[in-house]
Amino acid sequence: MLIVILSIAVVVLAAGLYVSNVKNTASEQRTISASGSASTFAIPDTASISLGVVTEAATAKEASDKNAEYMNSVISALKGMGLQDKDIRTSFLSLQPVYNYSREGTPIIVGYSASNNVEVTTTMLDKLGDIVDKSIASGANQVSGISFVISDEKQSQIRNELLSEAANDSETKASKLAESLNVKITGVEAASISEVFPQPFVSTFAEKAAAPVTPVLPGESKITLTVDVTYIIE
Repeated sequence: MLIVILSIAVVVLAAGLYVSNVKNTASEQRTISASGSASTFAIPDTASISLGVVTEAATAKEASDKNAEYMNSVISALKGMGLQDKDIRTSFLSLQPVYNYSREGTPIIVGYSASNNVEVTTTMLDKLGDIVDKSIASGANQVSGISFVISDEKQSQIRNELLSEAANDSETKASKLAESLNVKITGVEAASISEVFPQPFVSTFAEKAAAPVTPVLPGESKITLTVDVTYIIE
């Protein structure tokens, strides 16, 4: 009798598992996927540039004092053009000995070199050439590079504009695919967004003397946003 009861229980359990599997299979949704994209060109609205002063002297104090004098002059010139303290950040500062490496014996210290670099970030792109030239005229003797970026605020605005276009592109493609397959779209199961904003463009300047206004142009950057959507069909 016990064996019979156990056998019946096993059969009932197996039947329950089978019914459960059927229900799960029946509840699975059929889907199709489509990607939509949209692109635009935008002019960067923010630039960063590195300006520096390198000085050498017989003593560390003399090199440091001379460097401080020139750098204060550069910073004053920058502020005179409308830049504020928040736009100017010290990025590199050093004071080190200068050696004379002879073929024989130990290297000899013959002086000291002081360096001070600041990174200037501004939205006044029309004044970039003046910033470079007036900094050099004020004592800067290093201009290591300039980068152009699109600010977070402008990126957000562009992202919102492209999102609707990309979503519409995805929906159009999915509708045509559903029509070809003779199915009907009833909803959305999942969606994701990927975007490509350009990396900062960097151009490098060599050390140079003062000259007429230096041309500095930001150019244009291509921005692309892609939407991947999985649609429910019946």
